[in-house]
Amino acid sequence: MLPLHLDQLRTLAAVVDLGSFEAAAGHLHVTQSAVSQRIRALEDSAGRILVRRDRPVTATESGETVLRTARQMLHLEESLSQEFRGAQTAAEPVVLAVACNSDSLATWFLDAATDVRSAGRVTFDIRREDESLSTDLLRRGEVMAAVTSQARPVQGCRSVPLGSMRYLACASPGFVARHLREGPTAALGRAPIVDFDRSDGHQNHHYRRVARREPTGPRHFVPSSHDHVRAIAAGLGWGLVPEQLATPWLVSGELSEVSPDRPLDVPLFWQHWKLQSPDLDALTAAVLDTARAELRT
Repeated sequence: MLPLHLDQLRTLAAVVDLGSFEAAAGHLHVTQSAVSQRIRALEDSAGRILVRRDRPVTATESGETVLRTARQMLHLEESLSQEFRGAQTAAEPVVLAVACNSDSLATWFLDAATDVRSAGRVTFDIRREDESLSTDLLRRGEVMAAVTSQARPVQGCRSVPLGSMRYLACASPGFVARHLREGPTAALGRAPIVDFDRSDGHQNHHYRRVARREPTGPRHFVPSSHDHVRAIAAGLGWGLVPEQLATPWLVSGELSEVSPDRPLDVPLFWQHWKLQSPDLDALTAAVLDTARAELRT
């Protein structure tokens, strides 16, 4: 079994997070030579190269495996220190690194995080990532939990269903009058589209369900959930909007559903480390409770 020393694991995490041996040395208040020695000792123990000495420094596939364990052990150390210091002493809060898609952040996830933060023990490092890609951050050990559309658990993680986020195909009334007079099935494929970013496949998926082919219309990219809705309401194009965000605009008449009988339901899952951690357990409980209230079952 690979002997694990916290100073070496802490150094590995710092080198990968900060991108260089020099930056890691400054962060850890040691010499650059000490950083190099710790990484070399860890690699000698593993019998494998763990980091690519490029700019920035990145973990190899073997390094990612060790890094996941490193972050788990460092989190346990942090949690244990918090417990021993006690609630009455000034202590650094435990950092919970999680990945979450933008639409969940804009609608329900922060309610869960706020419930946990109210206890005063934790701070959050939230990485915004598309739900189809967030497990990559788990796999690399960069986060300890993620909201994802992937049901199959990453190695070392549990996967729990959260419910489905419903999306509605929407456009402004003016856009409908200009571009969709022939009916949405025929015209949606040629009309301008508002995507969130280049990873956003919701519009393509919706149109394939409606017309069994890919849309060919020009595309706008607006990488903010609230601004994505605003861009659609302003008439830039049509797009899929989370039901929670779309409802006020639909009620006001600033948006219209272009396929009212074809909502898109995206199942979401909460994947998290298999780790006995009071803070991660508290976040998981809050996420599950909030998701049950906000998402469709």
